[in-house]
Amino acid sequence: MATNVSSAKAVLRQKETVQMLNADLINGARAAAEFCGLPIRTIYHLTETGSLPVIRKGRRLFYRRSELEAAFRSEMQ
Repeated sequence: MATNVSSAKAVLRQKETVQMLNADLINGARAAAEFCGLPIRTIYHLTETGSLPVIRKGRRLFYRRSELEAAFRSEMQ
């Protein structure tokens, strides 16, 4: 019985982690540009030069809000 409870807790923690990560994802360069207040071409340029961290799934681009905030926070300082 204890293993069922512990495995259920592990599954719940995993689901919470996935939800948290999904909430942090921005789908596409256009959405990232809107989030950052920059032109979409700037986002593409920064992505291609490696200045912005990106997750590529096929042709789709995903950005993490937290990483975008960190990237522009370090430029401001």
